[in-house]
Amino acid sequence: MKPPPFDYHSPRSVGEALEILAATGRDGKVLAGGQSLIPMLNMRLAAPGHVVDINRLTELAAVTVGPDGVRTGALARHAQVERSGPVAAAQPLLRRALRLVAHPAIRNRGTVVGSLVHADPAAELPAVLTLLGGSVRLARRGAVRDVPAARFFTGPLESAAEPDELAVSALFPALPPRSGTAFHEVARRHGDYALAGVAARVRLDDDLRVAAAEVVCVNAGPVPELVDVTGDCGHRAPGTADWGAAARAVRDRIDPEADIHASAAYRRHLAGVLAERALRDAATEAAGG
Repeated sequence: MKPPPFDYHSPRSVGEALEILAATGRDGKVLAGGQSLIPMLNMRLAAPGHVVDINRLTELAAVTVGPDGVRTGALARHAQVERSGPVAAAQPLLRRALRLVAHPAIRNRGTVVGSLVHADPAAELPAVLTLLGGSVRLARRGAVRDVPAARFFTGPLESAAEPDELAVSALFPALPPRSGTAFHEVARRHGDYALAGVAARVRLDDDLRVAAAEVVCVNAGPVPELVDVTGDCGHRAPGTADWGAAARAVRDRIDPEADIHASAAYRRHLAGVLAERALRDAATEAAGG
């Protein structure tokens, strides 16, 4: 398989990249890790007239950890973020999810921001960003804007990024005190796309009772959606909270599709099982266990 013909651009600065994107518009595609774009080109699922390779823009490879959370640049590789001790300490959910992304060879090249812009509802990182209330920073010639996850994912393989915009970074916010997270998924083989997956977050109040419980499911709809199950599990200590009721609420609120790998009913069942497991684990972590 060979890609369709295109003009190749290799800008030396972010400003130059933005100028090229402004000039090419909808006929331009950004190449970072290439783990999604290259297969799409080779299978002729995408046929841009211009490919803008940003791999020379080393300033976009930074990963910074601060009081507000973890910010990953557009060239930060999955493996780079996964192996970072400061990242794992500040936002452990990122490492948990990244260990489930594809295979090591892909994680060595693929980028965190690229996965978000690709906006695959079967991918782990869009679910993580949505659960944490993160955002993606988009730059265009003369302007920068931050788009929250709730508005960034607009459909399967569709995001709010405009053709002349470059996603330069993503912010995964830090957790408030007495919070815990978990990520569980089921795949036919480790590294394959998940048949279903769940990212969960639980926050306890000063009395160590559940103050907030939320999940985002993977492969359960066209875009990742936050499901608040706080009212379903009851305002109780983690050990007595009704996680089964919360799991049933998750099953009722998602709308998975069937494909050759699993029926919609099976995906809904898996999501419920994984939601209960993830919520329990997140609550245990929040309680210091």
